Amino acid sequence: MKRNFYLAATVIAGVIGSAGMAQAQDKPTIAVVAKVGGIPWFNAMEQGIEEMGDELGVDAYMIGPTSADPALQVRAVEDLIARGVDVIGVVPNDREVLEPVLKKARDQGIIVLTHESPDSENIDYDFEMISAQQLGEEHAQLLADTTGCEGSYAVYVGGLNVPAHNAWADAAVHWLDQHCPDMKQAADRFGVAESVDDSRNTTLDLIRAHPDLAGIMSFGSQGTIGAARAVKERGLAGDIKVMGLFSPGQGRRLVHEGVITGGFQWSPLEAGKAFVALGDRLYEGGEIADGDDLPVLGKVRLDGHTLFASKPLELNEQTVDQLAELGL
Repeated sequence: MKRNFYLAATVIAGVIGSAGMAQAQDKPTIAVVAKVGGIPWFNAMEQGIEEMGDELGVDAYMIGPTSADPALQVRAVEDLIARGVDVIGVVPNDREVLEPVLKKARDQGIIVLTHESPDSENIDYDFEMISAQQLGEEHAQLLADTTGCEGSYAVYVGGLNVPAHNAWADAAVHWLDQHCPDMKQAADRFGVAESVDDSRNTTLDLIRAHPDLAGIMSFGSQGTIGAARAVKERGLAGDIKVMGLFSPGQGRRLVHEGVITGGFQWSPLEAGKAFVALGDRLYEGGEIADGDDLPVLGKVRLDGHTLFASKPLELNEQTVDQLAELGL
């Protein structure tokens, strides 16, 4: 499987190579801009993009920025606009930063899709594999069940302006406020969950500063890994409950060692497929209504221009091995 990475010092011309100009092709070109390239979550998403592209006979590929820098995503979208692709998909690092360039794309007739960004405005549709409320509440209940609602907890997100991550965190915190009122956050949420090193260092700091730290919820694929490594280093596996989103292949050993308690997410491979299937449907003039049964997504709830599916994946000792073997 080829890997496409957006280099900070170069334009995408050298990255996408043979993808070429959409105008020169009879089939639509669908390009997806990830948050960051080279990590397992988005590697799996890229696999889904390419598999569905092959299945539907469309030119579909992913661009992965070298860091979770919103400016790199803007540059990537600008280049795709110049290349005249038919569909642009984005998993935003910062919705507000992207709004102007997404508007520019739509003004030029390009279909724009987002994922993990239900508040995006200058788009055709955003799709979510699970509702923000459901995902947040599943994690909150897991934290409550495993800590007995005792001690303090911390929340990690990929960035303080990442829409979906903060929506999940909001739902989790709200649930805990209602059901575990004596359990408080050790500190304001941290935007470190797209970096193993940053989340590890933050966890080490929290352990030193908060002896009553009982749990960490990470809404970002690297935060759970980094937090778990810090907890393991300090010999606190099982004492501090670590849960959240993570790549099963990356975290399976930590799960079996009892360092990662578990989590809930969705398949990034399936999300990649959904980008392509939805983009192709819209390119062909298909319409979408509330309650439609769509390829990959299944039956959806349409709220404004956000499509909500219900495809949670529970991560535990049984499922991580199965999912890891699928390349997730």
